[in-house]
Amino acid sequence: MHPSDVLIELRESSVRFGDVTALAGVNFALRPGERVALVGSNGSGKTTLLRALHGQLPVSGERRVALDAAGREPTQAMVFQRPFLLRLSVWRNLMIGLWLAGVPAAERAGRATLALERVGLAEQRDRPARVLSGGQQQRLALARAWSVRPRVLFLDEPTASLDPHAKREVECLVEEFAAEGMTVVMSTHNLGQAKRLATRVVYLEAGRIVVDLPTSWFFDRALPEAAAQFVKGELPWH
Repeated sequence: MHPSDVLIELRESSVRFGDVTALAGVNFALRPGERVALVGSNGSGKTTLLRALHGQLPVSGERRVALDAAGREPTQAMVFQRPFLLRLSVWRNLMIGLWLAGVPAAERAGRATLALERVGLAEQRDRPARVLSGGQQQRLALARAWSVRPRVLFLDEPTASLDPHAKREVECLVEEFAAEGMTVVMSTHNLGQAKRLATRVVYLEAGRIVVDLPTSWFFDRALPEAAAQFVKGELPWH
């Protein structure tokens, strides 16, 4: 039986894409209420680790997920750097997302309404989703994720292409979701963002977890050379 204090766990897990090893023998355990920031240079394995934890990629080794009393896995949702939005209205994008998540028909309109109000998009409900600004599109993606009431939220560089104001709006929503008890795992190149939002920082290099520490320790203690260079902004571009 999976330990009750662990939601998702990878044990000696690897992912390969042809001849490329994207993850190599990773051990990782995610506990309820954590806010984990995955950091590292491009190609270090951050997105692959997110997708492996989410169950989107087959892994060698083990992926274990805690089940509730009814034998169900925890509800999960993932938001990408560039969210996929249908050529439909904001409202229809939410409603279809709820339908795909298996939410009962009688609950969908209420959940969609609450979600739009939550992210400040209630007045945009009838606009085509793809004409929204970048920040609004990301907030819509967060609304769609929040509406399915996930226990675990995965975020892949959710503010990388946003201006500072939109970035702060998204960060505020993530902070609020986490304060409600949602477990959050996010990849980011923004170390300030990791320091602001995370309780735990994981540094990856060449598909391996090199450092896994509480946030205060990560930024205040001595790190392995490559991780220390990354924090200083001195790591060579890969």
